[in-house]
Amino acid sequence: MTTKHILLTGPPGIGKTTLINKIYDALRSTGIECQGFYTEEIRSGGRRTGFDVVTLCGNRGPLARISEREGFPSSNRREYKVGQYSVQIQSFEQTALPSIQKKSGDNKCVFVIDEIGKMELFSQTFVQSVKSIFDKPNSTILATIPIARGKPLPFVEELRHRSDTLVFTISQNNRDSILQDIVNAVKQSAESQSS
Repeated sequence: MTTKHILLTGPPGIGKTTLINKIYDALRSTGIECQGFYTEEIRSGGRRTGFDVVTLCGNRGPLARISEREGFPSSNRREYKVGQYSVQIQSFEQTALPSIQKKSGDNKCVFVIDEIGKMELFSQTFVQSVKSIFDKPNSTILATIPIARGKPLPFVEELRHRSDTLVFTISQNNRDSILQDIVNAVKQSAESQSS
């Protein structure tokens, strides 16, 4: 089976988001339409306080923030947590989901999803949307996934092992040299989907 989707993986902080933004710029400069989102660290006073989701067309919303201090009442809504972060499901869905819905008449559109990880997977609507795009006959996805450590995420493993998926592992040694290989793989996939 030919490659339709390209996944980038590697340890946290290795530069996957930086790389995905460079790939997006390279694809755009060749006329390939892209839509989707990436995540961005929020820092305050030199420390990370959360993450925002930012769409390729510039919309932004909170994905996660450091949890409220213990002992303070929170709302009665169920809290989704990853480590010290509370995941803001509603904000994530309102910002990210419209950016990965196929617009009619799109040709050679690449869906950029940074990332398909623990925080994002709290949203079942997101999971269903990603499944749907992966299974569409004329779609190409460029996404980042966490490296499998400890207990793997079943949905991520399912995507990683699909026969139509190519996985690039980003490391300190290759992160500056691998850009063109990934751009070529995405372009080849996008062009074959639209022919």
